[in-house]
Order: sequence, then structure tokens, then C-alpha cells
Amino acid sequence: MSMSNPDPIQLIRMVGAAAIGASQELVPELLPDGYRRGQEWVALNPTRQDTKLGSLSVNMESGRWNDFADRAAHGGDLVSLVAYLSQCTQIEAARHIDQRLALGVFHGTTNHLSAALQIADKHAEVQHQARKAAQQKRAKVSSTAQAIWHSSIPANDEHPYLVKKRISASGARINRDRLVIPLHFQSKIANLQFISSEGDKRFLSGGRIVGCYSPIGMITKGKPLYICEGWATGATIHLDTGAPVACALSAKNLEAVALTFRERLGDKFELIIAGDDDRGNPDNPGRNAANQAALSARALLTFPQWPDDAPLTFTDFNDLYVWYQSRRSEAYAKV
Repeated sequence: MSMSNPDPIQLIRMVGAAAIGASQELVPELLPDGYRRGQEWVALNPTRQDTKLGSLSVNMESGRWNDFADRAAHGGDLVSLVAYLSQCTQIEAARHIDQRLALGVFHGTTNHLSAALQIADKHAEVQHQARKAAQQKRAKVSSTAQAIWHSSIPANDEHPYLVKKRISASGARINRDRLVIPLHFQSKIANLQFISSEGDKRFLSGGRIVGCYSPIGMITKGKPLYICEGWATGATIHLDTGAPVACALSAKNLEAVALTFRERLGDKFELIIAGDDDRGNPDNPGRNAANQAALSARALLTFPQWPDDAPLTFTDFNDLYVWYQSRRSEAYAKV
């Protein structure tokens, strides 16, 4: 292909690559109602009646973006983001960015095109180095996680968080008074989730999370595998059904875990997505994520069945279980 006559796809790619270099300026301008969180810009979605930050995010390093409240809203670069926000074609979006950043890509001069291609090449190299560094970091965190796991002691059911959630330890361990939950990836511990007595949660920084899961129970023929968000939810499902559970530990990770097990166990194995129901949030990201995971992994789907008087703050199966247990205890106390 001639440098003096690039096709539209090449123009879009060049603009998309060049836009990454200006993402710190461009993304907040496109989505002013937001904030920086690590490598991501989290914002309200201006194309719909979005009232809560959290579902729409843009990776400032790669340009990838996704709105977990809208299955159709996702893309791999800032050009597609501008096209989505402006409801225009990608070539029109590329022209807009080209003009906004004074790139000169669409002027058609060899100098401008060469400069844009150099930016794209530089960006590709930066991305390669970033991926390499991230892989090295994840490997180091995995080693740390395994060391902490093996040095921790088995948890008992008297830990305050377990008492509050009315669940058993389900294989969790204790380290410095915190529950330790293992995250598995390809049969190895890749990360850990720590849960304090008050319910505060954190992961080891820099470790793998996407595609990881925490297992409860053994996968066996004749029993379905439940896939859910939180670990306490998974422990509740296992307690109630006796079936194995894979806890994704976040709504964003639910689909990745479901697809992992569909590939591993085959089409005939019964998978059930036990979704959260964020009824107090108009966007209901928990229900949307569960629906998407079930659709992608060809799985069955279940949600908590709320009585009319259940508080709107309740979102998952553990909330429902604890509420029923509390009401039962109150009823016994009155006898």
C-alpha cells in the first residue's frame, strides 16, 4: 500500500495510536464527569441516563473502553470511543481527533503520514514493553501469593467476617487476622484476596485478577458448577446446595471465569451463573454482568428471589440468606 494513498483503516489506526499519546488530555475532555483510577478513567456515560460512576471505564494506556451496563458499548481504541459518544462513523471520529490534536494525518502529506506511523510504531513498542513488565509483575505476585498462602493457617468458623455472614470457612485461611482467599489461574494460585473482620477487601497489587477464580468444593459429574461474584456468596451457595462454586470476585470478571469453565468442562457440563442483583442501582451492573456471562458461556442463570419486604440494599444470595436467618432467630426468640 502506498504511503501517499493510505486506506481508511490505516488512517483510523494511525489516529488511534497517536491519540494514546494524548489520552491524559483527550479522555477527560471527552468524559468530564469522571476520575482517574489506576490506569483507567471511570466516568458517567453521557449517552444515557447514567447516575453512578463505575460501569464506563477507559484504559488510558491502551485506549480500550467498556460500559458494563451496556453490552453493545465497548471498543479497542479512542477512535471507537469518539464514534460511540458522537454517534458517528469511525472515519468521522478519526477526522475529529486528527483535527483536535493537529496530527495532520488527513492532510495527505508524506511528512504527516510518516510522523503518524512513527508514533504508531513507538506506541506499539511501548505497549509491548508494558505487557512484558506486567507479565513479570504478575509472576512475582503469584510467587508471593503462594508463599503467603502456604504460611497461613486454616480459618475456623469463628472469624468475625464468617460469623457476620453466617457461613463456614470453606477452605479459607487466616493471615494476620485477615481471611485469605486464593485466586486460581490455570490451576495455580495467582493472587489473593484479603478480607478483614469488618469486611474490607483487597488484592495483592499488580497481580492477575481477570480470568482468576476462587474455588469452593470439588467439581464432580452429576453436580452443576455455580459461578458467582463474591466469595461469601459462593460459600452460601455451596452451603445450601452442596455443589461446587467458582467465585469471580467481581462483576467485571464474571464472563471471563464463565468462559474459562465452559472451555474446560465442555458444552454438556451444566454451568449456572448465580448473579448479583444491584436493585438500588438504576444500571444494575450485577444483573447485566450475569446476563452477559450466561449468554457468552451458554449457562443457566439464577438471581435471588426477593420478598416484598426485603431491603433494597440487599444484592446477593448471602444477603438473602443472612436476612432469612436473622428473621428465623427473631421468631424463635419470641416463642
